[in-house]
Amino acid sequence: MAATRHTVDGAGTIPASSLDFEHDFAVQFGAIVPRRAGVIEVISGHPFAARPRLWARRPSQVEAWLWGSRTHRRLPGDHCWLYFHQPRRFPNFLVVSYVLSTRQTSLATIRVTLALLDLLAERKRTDALLCDVATARISDRALARWGWEPLAPSRWHRRHIKRFYGKYDVDEALLAPSRAALESATSQLALSR
Repeated sequence: MAATRHTVDGAGTIPASSLDFEHDFAVQFGAIVPRRAGVIEVISGHPFAARPRLWARRPSQVEAWLWGSRTHRRLPGDHCWLYFHQPRRFPNFLVVSYVLSTRQTSLATIRVTLALLDLLAERKRTDALLCDVATARISDRALARWGWEPLAPSRWHRRHIKRFYGKYDVDEALLAPSRAALESATSQLALSR
């Protein structure tokens, strides 16, 4: 599904034009709900793109440390990409495969990205989100504040889980402007099938 291209000005903000932008993102978001893998892109605290992927993005620890930190240092702007997949053996879980951010990524952008992930979990009716945190820049305290708890402590991995089991805690204040557009596009997509 092709979306309208929106440019980002030099300051890294999205022009507030936006009913068509919100509708385009809502249609994209509705298209990734039935898929097993995808990527969510947020720019300057605003949802920008949601694309399905054929295969899950599975980086190694070395790739996450070397490529992720290099990309984080070198790319300017306020961008965040979140790659996720739904394992075939465990369809009630979503795995956060990889999160890539740029040097000037704000906390607001991270929070909107996580809120979209929670909304995706609600739409897919998943029981839990899983991740393996590879960087020390994300503290266990911050993860606990956002609802994540440690899972199977290990010396080399920092695995965390966010359990839902029917009670989804989507932050409505972060998604208020685009929530109505997401609802209507998802229902239109369901009717067209």
